Amino acid sequence: MQPYLQIIANELQISTDQVQTVAALLDDGATVPFIARYRKEATGSLDEVQITAIRDRRGELADLEKRRSAILASLGERELLHDALQQAVNAAADLAALEDIYLPYRPKRRTRAQLAREKGLEPLATMLFRQDTQQVKPEAFINQDKEVTTVEEALDGARDIIAEWISEDAALRARLRTLFQRKAMITATVVKNQEERGSKFRDYFDWQEPVGKVAGHRLLAMFRGENEKVLSLSFRPPETEALEILHRQVVHSKSFSGQQVALAVEESYKRLLAPSLENELRGNLKKQADLEAITVFSENMRELLLAPPLGQKRTLALDPGFRTGAKLVCLGNQGELLHFCTIYPALSPKQQEDAAHTVLQLCTRYQIEAIAIGNGTAGRETESFVRGLALPAEMVITMVDESGASIYSASDVARAEFPDHDITVRGAVSIGRRLQDPLAELVKLDPKAIGVGQYQHDVNQKALKQSLEDVVISCVNKVGVEVNSASRELLTSVSGLGETLAANILACRNAQGPFTERRQLLKVPRLGKKAFEQCAGFLRIHDGKNPLDRSGVHPERYGIVQQMAKDCGCSVSELMQNEKLQQQIDLERYVDEEVGLPTLNDIMTELGKPGRDPRQSFEAFAFAQGVNSVEDLEIGMRLPGIVTNVTKFGAFVDIGVHQDGLVHISQLADRYVKDPAEVVKVRQQVQVRVLEVDAKRGRIALSLRET
Repeated sequence: MQPYLQIIANELQISTDQVQTVAALLDDGATVPFIARYRKEATGSLDEVQITAIRDRRGELADLEKRRSAILASLGERELLHDALQQAVNAAADLAALEDIYLPYRPKRRTRAQLAREKGLEPLATMLFRQDTQQVKPEAFINQDKEVTTVEEALDGARDIIAEWISEDAALRARLRTLFQRKAMITATVVKNQEERGSKFRDYFDWQEPVGKVAGHRLLAMFRGENEKVLSLSFRPPETEALEILHRQVVHSKSFSGQQVALAVEESYKRLLAPSLENELRGNLKKQADLEAITVFSENMRELLLAPPLGQKRTLALDPGFRTGAKLVCLGNQGELLHFCTIYPALSPKQQEDAAHTVLQLCTRYQIEAIAIGNGTAGRETESFVRGLALPAEMVITMVDESGASIYSASDVARAEFPDHDITVRGAVSIGRRLQDPLAELVKLDPKAIGVGQYQHDVNQKALKQSLEDVVISCVNKVGVEVNSASRELLTSVSGLGETLAANILACRNAQGPFTERRQLLKVPRLGKKAFEQCAGFLRIHDGKNPLDRSGVHPERYGIVQQMAKDCGCSVSELMQNEKLQQQIDLERYVDEEVGLPTLNDIMTELGKPGRDPRQSFEAFAFAQGVNSVEDLEIGMRLPGIVTNVTKFGAFVDIGVHQDGLVHISQLADRYVKDPAEVVKVRQQVQVRVLEVDAKRGRIALSLRET
């Protein structure tokens, strides 16, 4: 058993067997969604969050073991390793403790202590550090050949050596590390003459708070100010308390030797220990703040990807504009481009009349069922124009968040889809498709382009990328993918596939026509049994030969369903359509060594609603009429809005005035709110009250409170 499996089990409060099972499945190539959905009996029904935590913690601990091995190898090669040191290295529970143990043995550049040793001053340092009654004669170490010309130079060198010994003492570092963690204060001040340039960081020009209370978003804001050379930051505990700890542990005498050691203590703390531990604390705080910001970004992204789809409706989409007009496209119910043109609904009356005629004519010609309008420049004006037309009452008219649409329209993906059209057409198509199926369209974008995070460019980019990829994969597999209509980008995120197999599936689909059975996937080049095992349950074939192929039942469990149907005296298709037959099934009869009630319950859920979409039903939304700009706002107004971003300090809401308003965490509810995500989600429709409008600074304060 890998030594760190018990550590993970303790941290996650699960059994070692569960951790070991997940580790084995991951090592065998299983994905997180597959393990969570189809290996519940093996893992004890661990969810995606727990499985991901096991995966990530294994990686961290593996890195720790790798560093431990490298240190042991280095010590061994230099003949420094002895039993006690090896035992200490092997016992180190984290990277900080491991590096503390290794610090005295780490190959060093020529430090001040090393230079003092070269001058023959280590014996003097040793005598002083003992602090015994023996009289020390520093003048005996004056040596012209070694550039020690005075007693003071000899004592300076000896204190440099003692200072390094103190700074490399693992126990002392641990005590001071605890002090830094508990009592360090973050102090921010403005850099001289940077007040005007850094006005956006004005809140932190003279700021102080304990490290234990700092919110992640404030910390990231201060770090950004420091990186822009506007703020100067310090992370230190009270110096007197730090020196008291060191004096108590190191200084044992008031003699001459003790006085020299006391001086070395101060030198060690100020020059070596404090900067080192401050940097370490900074790194840990930054890591925690990054994790908080990445979690916020990921959860916002999840809500956005799982936003309710309109479904397969014929859609007219508009990418609005003033002078350049609105680019119009008509899409079929599968998102295929049927028509495109440009209309000018925001200019002269004649052009508005022509635009109205065009829209009405196209709605009739292509039997349009919904109209999607981008929420960018001229969006509200275009929406008002469309709502003023004599369109059928059942026509869905709604605005669509077009964040990232311009990035998509200029991407290789868009060029491959529409090589003969310019970016304006591609952007309008993306807006329409986002209404039909947000998930299918948004997977084509780099998640960071969608802009639903906080300080996304300041956090660890590798960790952010991994987390967002996990969210995309989780959402795609949660919803399921119709193999005969999915794009390559959507297929790429299916468990067990990836870019190469997704491209091969498309090639087979284009060459041989639609798949009629899941098992045909085994004929796709390079898609072997392992990849089929991982992907099959998440791919759907709605009009296939086997009715189970449109469900989330994995092919490896088809035999169970066939036996259930046989026991009920009906076909599988009849069983899936007849709720009374399903209610007759006694699940205990089908439990065996591999399949338990968790899987059987999942199967019954799928039989009841095969291929169901877990996303909520679509609800059309409309902004308040006549409120199109910040100038139209009045204090006390109650307006409909859509949550565009959730942060740790509140939520941003689009109320249709081209400037999102902020609902501060204190205004989210008539109760104390610890985390805004408890109250609101991205794309949630809300009713807000206008508290304050600062048109000059582009700030709008909103409230969700009733009182």
